Amino acid sequence: MKTNFDTTPSYIEKLYRSITCPIRLLPNFLIIGTQRGGTTSLYNYLVSRPGVGHASVKELHFFDKKFHKGPLWYRAHFPTRIQKYCFERSRKEVFVTGEASAYYIFHPHAPKRVARLIPGAKLIILLRNPVDRAYSQYNFEVELGRETLSFEDAIANEEARISKEREKILADEKYVSFDHSRYSYLARGIYIDQLLAWMKHFPRSQFLILRSEDFYADPVTALEQTSKFLNLPELAPHERTKKYKLHNYNQTPYPKMDLATRKRLIEYFEPHNQRLYDFLVVNFNWNK
Repeated sequence: MKTNFDTTPSYIEKLYRSITCPIRLLPNFLIIGTQRGGTTSLYNYLVSRPGVGHASVKELHFFDKKFHKGPLWYRAHFPTRIQKYCFERSRKEVFVTGEASAYYIFHPHAPKRVARLIPGAKLIILLRNPVDRAYSQYNFEVELGRETLSFEDAIANEEARISKEREKILADEKYVSFDHSRYSYLARGIYIDQLLAWMKHFPRSQFLILRSEDFYADPVTALEQTSKFLNLPELAPHERTKKYKLHNYNQTPYPKMDLATRKRLIEYFEPHNQRLYDFLVVNFNWNK
């Protein structure tokens, strides 16, 4: 029998989302960076805890690359209010949900977008030695087949590759630049400028800033700090003794960085790191 209703899969999906999205949660927390700093690992550790609902995928990229899809699209990826209600009623413990998109910290429009939609969100940041972070990102891009230059040539050409892309992003909020996210090896490591951009929109109390090297060395302590920040219960004994494997690491071993290049990058980042240390009143000891 002929029908006047659209039954195509795309329409059915939109209809389903229009019905379910209003009862979907918005995230309580975001892990906003930094790329190659342990964000995937920390997110996976968190969502394995009771009372932490995971998003449909870890990196939704809503506030950087997919903002045009709108808040209903974003909500559709999170648990429902019913899940939260049932968990909190039965367990007498808090239920939170969140996502981790490591490009958020670096994207120029992300802070104000997050502030508009979820002003009360708790923001978690992992900061890694910017020299190591840059080299890890470079080798990750090589592994994915998206980088063909040598590391030295890539950082020498970085400004030419991304400066105009940043200008286009600032001029047009709908513009999405893959080069800006992929080839920003050094720029992503100037953390102080990124933090200041975010703190124009959020108070310091809504941030948890962890040193990646500390997280790698002692994931249990970092998970305890993060859980406390999110008002989650203390770790159970089995969570303290569990072996936490790293996620999203470079699959292919890569050669050590050239010592002269490393020395040059340490000197390049030194004044930016010092500004960061002064601002946070902490020394991350990234001088080697």
